[in-house]
Amino acid sequence: MFSDAVISATVDVLAGLAGDGRALELAIGTGRIAVPLARRGVQVHGIDLSKAMVARLRAKPGSEPIGVTMGDFSVTRVEGSFSLVYLVFNTIMNLTTQDAQVACFRNAAAHLEPGGCFLIEVEIPGLRRLPPGQDAVPFEVSDSAYSFDWVDPATQASSSNYFTRRPDGTWDFYTIPFRYVWPAELDLMARLAGLRLRDRWSDWSREPFTSESAKHISVWEKP
Repeated sequence: MFSDAVISATVDVLAGLAGDGRALELAIGTGRIAVPLARRGVQVHGIDLSKAMVARLRAKPGSEPIGVTMGDFSVTRVEGSFSLVYLVFNTIMNLTTQDAQVACFRNAAAHLEPGGCFLIEVEIPGLRRLPPGQDAVPFEVSDSAYSFDWVDPATQASSSNYFTRRPDGTWDFYTIPFRYVWPAELDLMARLAGLRLRDRWSDWSREPFTSESAKHISVWEKP
């Protein structure tokens, strides 16, 4: 996600969608995307809940023109309208209830001018990778670390879980909760917010979305 190629391809798509208008990033974080997008001449504003992450954004050269509003990106409003609202790298899943995800779509739509777009980048739930009868998939296994994703297909709750060995041989543990969501469910959330699907790709190079895609980048438009 931090490679120059990925960031460049992401910014190319976002700058094209923003055009001459303003862009609003939900969960702007450290400015991984917002700073290079602003350098492309797009006026960027962001919403985020973490003061620590926004402090890292503010430490980056080129962040000066970027406005930030502190708050929950699913409900926090900022002044003005935007030609693009975007939410990248699975962040929609940080909203751990369906109600919160629906609220996010409505909040995005409320910020869009007519003809504006809401873009989301999110993975496809990896249920096919689950071993039969199991609900967890390891993705890092070593002498010093053990990490796995856990999913509950009944509730769409999921989490990423990390064990890290300390020098004294004890282990640290932390978990990050998510709610995974299918493309069709996102499309319905968009309809509830008055948006319609415009494009769906499997990556930032706009490759077609297929049944084998590991993620999707979807764009919904406000009529």
